[in-house]
Amino acid sequence: MLLDARALFSKIKVADLLDPSIQASRAAVERHHLFPKSYLSRQGIAATRETNQIANYALVEWGDNTEISDQAPADYLPVMKIRFSQAELEEMYRWHALPPNWEHLDYREFLEKRRELMAQMIAEGYKTLVTGEGRDVAATEEFELSAIIVNGESETVEFKSTLRTNLHTGSKDPRMELAVLKTLAGFLNTNGGTLIVGVSDDGSPVGIQADEFDNEDKMNPHFVNIVKSRMGIPAMTALHVHFDDHADSRVMVVKCRKSPTPVFVKDGNTERFYLRTGPSTTELSPSQTQDYIKQRFHV
Repeated sequence: MLLDARALFSKIKVADLLDPSIQASRAAVERHHLFPKSYLSRQGIAATRETNQIANYALVEWGDNTEISDQAPADYLPVMKIRFSQAELEEMYRWHALPPNWEHLDYREFLEKRRELMAQMIAEGYKTLVTGEGRDVAATEEFELSAIIVNGESETVEFKSTLRTNLHTGSKDPRMELAVLKTLAGFLNTNGGTLIVGVSDDGSPVGIQADEFDNEDKMNPHFVNIVKSRMGIPAMTALHVHFDDHADSRVMVVKCRKSPTPVFVKDGNTERFYLRTGPSTTELSPSQTQDYIKQRFHV
């Protein structure tokens, strides 16, 4: 969707610059150079490999592209800027990963800065998809659970079949709860993540019924209590819990923000420290923990 029919830039995301269907179509809005090839040629930059960079493209209306012609960005942009408010410009710049005052940058400096912003945009989008971080908590119904489960476990996603039940014995097992707490602590101490309870390691549905709680209203406070008692109240404030459907089963989804302070797990009389290392959770030794806390939390 275009922000305005006259827009120099559309509100289409950066990733659309790579979409073959958009590249192949011939429409009112198409992919064009921000630094025109003729202008770059006059600057001594004529190689196709240098001018046809993804970071030099944006989705531009045909009429605007005609007006741009072979002008330098610093020459054509002021005329187009007057069409929009400052807020509209800032929004367009954000969606197109354009650095401030980009029109005055040296071409190669512009490419470098825009590549960095494009990478950030893509990383933010992927992180939102995988962990849910950055979304409105009230909009949990939009949480793309199926996509997360299909993608499998990762540094920011883990599945647990149950919260407290050992499926091999059919009995409640404290080791199951400890395994859940380890994962949560690992997420909190690293970069955040999502834990899904009621799903096996391969993504198959198990369902929270395996834990034999009377209902979700009983399971939720049990979970909250073990987190508070074994990880501390501050840890709970960095978690958001909701229940969702997956393949005709109910699952519990715990979204974890990156914790601003170190989180330990009480295991009897011992406090243990965990972090995520790829798709697994790793316990650090006391000396490793001390070094990591200094680096990660600047303590």
